[in-house]
Amino acid sequence: MAKARLKRGIEIIKLANRIESLRIQADDDEDVDIPMNSGEMAGQELAKKPPGTEHSLATSTDTQKKSLSKIAKGAIFREVVFAKVREETELAERHKAEKEAEAKAKRLSSGSSPATSHLKLALIESQDLKAAKTWELPVDQYANRSSSITPKSEAFLSQIGVWPLVESSRLQPYHHMRVWDGLDSSSQISFSSPSPPIATMMENSNLQRALLQRLEELPPFSTFDSTKVALIEDGPPPLPEDSLDLSSFPSLTMSSGKNIFARLLVGADGLNSPVRTYAGIPSRGWEYGRHGVVATVKYPERKKYHEGNNAAIAYQRFLPSGPIALLAMSGDYATLVWTTTPGKAAKLKSLAQKDFVAMVNAAFRLDSVDLEYMSGLDDGITEELSWRSSVTGVKEDEARLPRLVESVQQGSVASFPLRYRQADSYISSRVALIGDAAHTVHPLAGQGLNMGLADVQSLAKTIEYSVKHGGDIGDEIYLDRYNNEMWMQNNRMLGVTDKLHKLYGVGSGPIVGLRSLGLKMVDGLGPVKGWLMKQAGGVGT
Repeated sequence: MAKARLKRGIEIIKLANRIESLRIQADDDEDVDIPMNSGEMAGQELAKKPPGTEHSLATSTDTQKKSLSKIAKGAIFREVVFAKVREETELAERHKAEKEAEAKAKRLSSGSSPATSHLKLALIESQDLKAAKTWELPVDQYANRSSSITPKSEAFLSQIGVWPLVESSRLQPYHHMRVWDGLDSSSQISFSSPSPPIATMMENSNLQRALLQRLEELPPFSTFDSTKVALIEDGPPPLPEDSLDLSSFPSLTMSSGKNIFARLLVGADGLNSPVRTYAGIPSRGWEYGRHGVVATVKYPERKKYHEGNNAAIAYQRFLPSGPIALLAMSGDYATLVWTTTPGKAAKLKSLAQKDFVAMVNAAFRLDSVDLEYMSGLDDGITEELSWRSSVTGVKEDEARLPRLVESVQQGSVASFPLRYRQADSYISSRVALIGDAAHTVHPLAGQGLNMGLADVQSLAKTIEYSVKHGGDIGDEIYLDRYNNEMWMQNNRMLGVTDKLHKLYGVGSGPIVGLRSLGLKMVDGLGPVKGWLMKQAGGVGT
């Protein structure tokens, strides 16, 4: 939308320049023909006047002629301008319509499989989707729930026709990332990827709106928003006269009283999934005893990012209580994700804005001992940071540290508990689990949404395979393809993030030295770093 407005503004400027050129040309033209019999009118006036008044009448006639000439010039000029405006407007509108039709045709021809186009679909959502469909924020505001989209996820979203519908002006790819140990600043690892980017930051609401817009372009299906599932149970036993046995089909009773049967019930219903409970699939894991604090923060305004080429850098520092990360959004904004204890999370949320900003800046600059002391203060945190920074001699270097945060967006500070969860299986008879219903991962690697999108991609391929081979899409024989592909893949990512959390949660002892040594060694091994980047980007094998 912002890009369209900019493009239209450029067109208007060009048109204004053309109009000004025409106006100047009309003003300089002394030989414009008068499209009326003004000479004859002047002659008739002379014939009626008494003798001796010819000179004054001639002068008057000349004045009238000049006046009429100006009127004619104005009429000609206005007509030319109006014609040009109409022509330019019609051309711009036609060009815009052609582009939109071309883009829509391209989306409609991509991503959807003819083999599954006959399947009847229903979406049940407890929230009102009207707000999600019309979501929009001012250019200087960002939602605090954002995700890093890997190149693999972006490719999938492009394939199914969703990525072109995302508001691109609110996206921020980042090509550089710096990670370091909060107990040893010399222990660090840096990643760079000129193309494709390491990941692209995007607000979750931006993606949700694009998904809903894409659904409206596809063949009609049933949507039940502002509706909860009151009961999930097996279908009724067949009656003698019934031709269809629904006893193995999940039967869903909604809060509206409506009842539907599902050949395949896909549970994308979150951590405490009722679908998973209905299927009797255990989910194992634990609480981390940590909360993730999120917020939208703003840097001081400037025209370019580090290195003078608008390249954004992601920063992450591992503190004993958990990692803190600043991930650039478009413009001079960034998303904060700070893992800490529940008590410290509550304290951060209670701070005045200037003190919250001071704590964020301190978390990237001061030693953990200084930071621990400051976290116990109720006020004066800004002044404390200023004094400690001057004493410790912190040097602002954007290759090492993020810019000093200037402010935090009003109402954006929030927190949520962190958990590890993995379902024993992602499938059962006529049931498939995706996203948080199947697994819940620590946010330190920014992989939660990407794992869910990978689930969707795999399950869609499984359903297509089942249909093409004449199978039942709810049969476990076919659903096993999805489970076999995704369970182990997700389990590896869950294991890596869990071990990193525990490794960097150690605050003293030989483990600190060993992990610092290991991080330095990996940073010096280009092939190893390349492999890690491919794994994080979802393109590793």
